[in-house]
Amino acid sequence: MNYETTVQADNPADGGAWSGAEDALDNEVSSKTGKRKLIIGLIIIGLIAALGFAYYQVSNSATAVGAGDDQAEQAASVTIIKPGRATIAGEIQATGTVAARRELPVGIAGEGGRVVSVPVDAGDWVKAGQVLAFIDRSVQNQQVDSAAAQVNVAQADANLAQANLDRALKLVDRGFISKADVDRLTATRDAAVARVRVANAQVRETRARNARLNIVAPSSGLVLERMVEPGQIVSAGSGALFRIAQGGEMEMMARLNEVDLAKISAGVQATITPTGSQKSFAGQIWQISPIIDAQDRQGTARIALPYAPELRPGGFAQATISSGTVVAPMLPESAVLSDDKGSYVFIIDKDNKAQRRDVTTGMVTQDGIAIASGLDGTESIVLRAGGFLTPGEVVNPKLAKTDGK
Repeated sequence: MNYETTVQADNPADGGAWSGAEDALDNEVSSKTGKRKLIIGLIIIGLIAALGFAYYQVSNSATAVGAGDDQAEQAASVTIIKPGRATIAGEIQATGTVAARRELPVGIAGEGGRVVSVPVDAGDWVKAGQVLAFIDRSVQNQQVDSAAAQVNVAQADANLAQANLDRALKLVDRGFISKADVDRLTATRDAAVARVRVANAQVRETRARNARLNIVAPSSGLVLERMVEPGQIVSAGSGALFRIAQGGEMEMMARLNEVDLAKISAGVQATITPTGSQKSFAGQIWQISPIIDAQDRQGTARIALPYAPELRPGGFAQATISSGTVVAPMLPESAVLSDDKGSYVFIIDKDNKAQRRDVTTGMVTQDGIAIASGLDGTESIVLRAGGFLTPGEVVNPKLAKTDGK
């Protein structure tokens, strides 16, 4: 059986060319689309990377700021002062004892004897010549009476010798008495008159001795000590029986080192405060020791004081002596520290860090310590608790409040 089959063949010169062009076009379109996607992907990846980097930077900055805030919050708070420079009245502190400026020891001036009475006591004021103690003089009074009687005997002999001479002179002209007899009678009269003078001198001497028996005050003043009682036997070897502060004037014997002694002179004012008393007394240096004790390298400044009941000789006292003025920063004692390297303070720099600053201290006053070198007064100084700081430590400084602000 024969079948007729019709087969349509592509035209190789026409249909094949078209099919290849179409495939090439599809490939080109696909390539461009891929490149576009690749570029878009790269752009997206770059944007994501940039956003990530920016987020990282912002996160780090926020972390740093937060850490800084936490560090600032955790920093120790310290009180600071800016001392500046001030004119400081120089003061020297010294200690010493109170004594009578002129102390008079009073003892026996005569031969002594038994004390009958003592009318004065320690703490009494006496006048010059006032009797401090009476000495028994019963034997001495008898001696005065005996000497007075001898004066009378001598006077009687002198009167008799004068009468004999007068009679002899009347008989000379008659020739009954020679001139030699007159000379002898004259000499007898002169000797008798001389014996009268001797007897009178003996009476005065005895009375003067008796007057020296009593103990009298050589000058007006305050009786500091009494060392004699009624019934006591005293003599020239008994030593001082009374001590008197002449005029009641006192002084303080202030002990100072060589450096401080060089800063003062006679006439400088001082304030004295006895130990155990809240009362102070104004005094004036009247003498500075010309020598230095070789043992402790100190000398004595003698400060004159008026009488006051609180000033007791032998008592301990403290003196504040003026020693000129200086211009320097003044710091409270709490701001100045010290160690084996010397004195120092803590200053706060512009970064709020504590820094050690070595200083040289000067005079010490009731208001604080003068800084001789190491500061110019413009620094921020830690007022207190500097001993708990370390160099370089970050702190939170707060300026100290002043009175009235």
